[in-house]
Amino acid sequence: MEDIISQNVQTKSRKQSGPLKKIMKHWQLYLLILPPLVILIIFKYIPMYGVQIAFREYNAAAGISHSPWIGLQNFKDFFQSYLFSRLMINTVVISFYSIAAGFPFPIILAIALNEAKSKLFSKTVQMVTYAPYFLSTVVMVAILFQFMSQNGLLNNTLTLLGLQKIDLMSYPWLFKSIYVWSGIWQTAGYSAVIYIAVLAGINHELYEAARIDGATTFQKIMNIDLPGIMPTAIILLILSSAQILNISFDKIFLMQNPLNMDVSDVISTYVYRQGLVSAQYSYSAAIGLFNSVVSMVLLVIVNQISRKYSETSLW
Repeated sequence: MEDIISQNVQTKSRKQSGPLKKIMKHWQLYLLILPPLVILIIFKYIPMYGVQIAFREYNAAAGISHSPWIGLQNFKDFFQSYLFSRLMINTVVISFYSIAAGFPFPIILAIALNEAKSKLFSKTVQMVTYAPYFLSTVVMVAILFQFMSQNGLLNNTLTLLGLQKIDLMSYPWLFKSIYVWSGIWQTAGYSAVIYIAVLAGINHELYEAARIDGATTFQKIMNIDLPGIMPTAIILLILSSAQILNISFDKIFLMQNPLNMDVSDVISTYVYRQGLVSAQYSYSAAIGLFNSVVSMVLLVIVNQISRKYSETSLW
């Protein structure tokens, strides 16, 4: 009898500590979460209803639900397009180039600033490297053109030195390097802030122990700094891998010209031309959906690889 009573008491207590009671107990926290959750649903999930136009021959007059269903035809048209290979190659090459070249620089900058003896020098360098991030893309590209154009600062300097002018923006083979390295210059300082914060959180007793053991600066970096920031670096690398096909449209578009179109045309600029310029909404939606699916697959694959070979992963 006592066992039955105790079981009833335990069952009643479990019911009382159910999800609803937890919500009522911490209602302030759930109230704080409500606005961003509503925004997420309204602007991220509800618009997914329109994704179906990728499988329809969309007609604005008929609306989404009444437009003819054509299945995977838009996807087939994209895969069979003569531009498909060029778009994929340009997009993947620029993305991999950006990740491979840009990934180490924030780490190197953060470690260098962390090891700087003068706090004034460290803060000054951090401010100078952080400032370009606040430049808009339009201003950034305008600076590139002013610096590298036929009558820009670089060519004026070459003229003063008695050398021949070089219009770097007109050489297609230089486009990818100009795009990537200007992006590194603009974002390295901002990206380094994350690693600086991680380095600030490393236990200082480790540095004291290394100093007592006679470790050099290089040994402290290799055995304390790098292992300390590696989990954060892996997470950022996983997130970057999901953006391989999502190259920023605005900078590429502003830097494009007829001379470099063969190497600068990527998926985002092609979607712009097909969707907004040519009004092929279904076709451009299909390309965008393909882009999103590939990004999700890459994210899962890279996360699983990281999870298998290291202790860090998104889930």
